[in-house]
Amino acid sequence: MTDQISASPLVIRAVANGVAKLTLNRPDARNALSVGLLTALGEALAWAAGDPGVRVIVIAGAGPSFCAGHDLREMRAASGRPVMEALFKQCSALMLQIQAVAKPVIAQVHGVATAAGCQLVASCDLAVAADTARFATPGVNIGLFCSTPMVALTRAVGRKVAMEMLLTGDFIDAARAREIGLVNRVVPEAALDDEVALLAGAIAAKSAVTLAVGKSLFHRQADLDVGAAYQLAGEAMTQNMMARDAAEGIDAFLAKRAPVWSDA
Repeated sequence: MTDQISASPLVIRAVANGVAKLTLNRPDARNALSVGLLTALGEALAWAAGDPGVRVIVIAGAGPSFCAGHDLREMRAASGRPVMEALFKQCSALMLQIQAVAKPVIAQVHGVATAAGCQLVASCDLAVAADTARFATPGVNIGLFCSTPMVALTRAVGRKVAMEMLLTGDFIDAARAREIGLVNRVVPEAALDDEVALLAGAIAAKSAVTLAVGKSLFHRQADLDVGAAYQLAGEAMTQNMMARDAAEGIDAFLAKRAPVWSDA
């Protein structure tokens, strides 16, 4: 059963079984990231992060596509360096917010995910794509190199693969996106909703405390050298072992029963 929480002109929020689905809702503009949509998505993420009933967050797109990147019409209508600086600062803050949220974030991708839309996919913790989805960082084709999308892309895929996408601006299909690690799963478009629900539901069944520890550590250790990463991971595991959910999980495993998490 789905409990519809709210619907705005820009982001639709819904919660079911511990999963918050945030749907970008500018279908006529292929969900281009206007200032308004960036703001609305940031607010929706903060809402989902603060709701104790939410364990997993899904970002999807209404209409024919997931997200076509920045709103070029809005950008051309704007004037002055301060406006552009504020826009890219806001977008970067949103991508960092996705990483900082203590709950796993899954991108549900159909249609196209281009430029900042591809950046959005790369910034999410996981991504599931329809087999008809396509991805690109095509800014180079219009004289605007995808510099900020590059930051997330190079952290999600290999450097040479990322550079090829950035320099050519060519589209890749969903199968190639999975091959290079941009997405985790590819399914027929008709099965996309069900596959995302299955993945999100499996994760939502875990201890929220443990998921938060793991996600935070994953991002913190990724840019450290191996020795420092192990040091940080050892400290995190020790702290995790002191938590009630770790004791409950181990006891349940040994007793061959289902665990009862503290946040259930």
